[in-house]
Amino acid sequence: MSDAPLMLSISGLRGLIGQSLTPQVAAQYGTAVGQWFKTQTTKPKIVVGRDSRPSGEMIQNAFVSGLSSVGCEVVTLDIATTPGVALMIEQLNGDGGIVITASHNPIQWNGIKVLRKDGVAPAPQQAQQIIDLFKNFNPTYVAPADIPQTTADDTLPTVHSEKILQYIDVQQIKKQRIKIVLDSVHGAGAPETVKMLEALGVELIHLYAEPTGLFPHTPEPTKANLTELAAAVKEHNAAIGFAQDPDADRLAIVDEHGTYIGEEYTLALCAMHVFAQESNLPKVTVANLSTSRMLDDIAAKYDGKVYRSAVGEANVAKLMEQHNAIVGGEGNGGIIWPKIGYVRNSLVGIALMLEMLAKQDKPLSQIVATIPAYAIVKDKVDIKPGMSDTIEPSLRSAFGDAAFDTQDGVRVDWEDRWVHVRPSNTEPILRLIAEAPDEAACKELISKCAQAMGL
Repeated sequence: MSDAPLMLSISGLRGLIGQSLTPQVAAQYGTAVGQWFKTQTTKPKIVVGRDSRPSGEMIQNAFVSGLSSVGCEVVTLDIATTPGVALMIEQLNGDGGIVITASHNPIQWNGIKVLRKDGVAPAPQQAQQIIDLFKNFNPTYVAPADIPQTTADDTLPTVHSEKILQYIDVQQIKKQRIKIVLDSVHGAGAPETVKMLEALGVELIHLYAEPTGLFPHTPEPTKANLTELAAAVKEHNAAIGFAQDPDADRLAIVDEHGTYIGEEYTLALCAMHVFAQESNLPKVTVANLSTSRMLDDIAAKYDGKVYRSAVGEANVAKLMEQHNAIVGGEGNGGIIWPKIGYVRNSLVGIALMLEMLAKQDKPLSQIVATIPAYAIVKDKVDIKPGMSDTIEPSLRSAFGDAAFDTQDGVRVDWEDRWVHVRPSNTEPILRLIAEAPDEAACKELISKCAQAMGL
């Protein structure tokens, strides 16, 4: 194995293709994951999908060989979204799922994400069990006659679309004939999303629909990477623009003027819509510590409650289940709607946003203007050994009078602003995120953190 980073965390495995992530590594990880599933059930049935990266089929084949070698039955979905794989675990009566994806990382990366029987990523202690099986590699292979057959299933686009549409006012959306621009970044999202949008009767201008994995721009759906989407919304006089990441679990938004609304607003707007629709249910939502306080303002308007978790989909999902949250997610554009499942889902975000536009019959910019606005600044630095241990003492020294949350790195809170410093689960970096009434205040908070930590 090279010196290139191989990330092992609650979010699974990620590495650089041909360097830290090779077919040999994928096969070993597949064997370890298969062993872990066999501690849950005797003869595991595992559903496997992949995003559209050119390395995906190679990594999938190697990983599946590892699963098969220890006696796991495998059903492959070919190109599939992460939320789609989660849905198909239940649909196919599987015992778990695997997504071959590096999410928003550039093309040289790929990864392997594990999902449990309930469609949620393993809890931290379960993720550590898988890591230990991978590092202390000592598998028990099954006899040749006991290697299960691998089969394929192609029903995902229909299953995913029908699952969402049963909870959406399809006729109201069809009546409005909303014009949208969608950037699928040549990722896995197009086949499933198009199936849903056809049923909703929208007028679709689709950018980079083919799932080739040859990303036309940096695939993370940030403002700098979505200038073409913004221009297309203006050019086509569309009502809204959507951007998916390569495995389609995140969604960013552009308004009718071509203004980037961004990932933080995705959860805020969807939560506001769900709260308005679910008049008979307690207004409970969950987000991670790095998510905008816009959610708190929206919850307050509906006499609701916001709970905060450590970063990571599994952490959010666990807290959502504990508190019966009706919607939740992360500020990276990840919407979790329990009616569909406890996995971030860009198709859910698209459907809820279209329903909101159809029911309110107002331009998106006007709806956005009803939410109190904050500036949010996200920075990152390469992480060095021991740096994680210095975060809390350094920030307590700098911000001793504030409120501290240390469940995931350190988040420091004041009445109208916060800053969060934490090691990434998926990249060898330290993330610094601040939110405040204006950008200058955000940058000042990040600067103070960096100065306190000697960065």
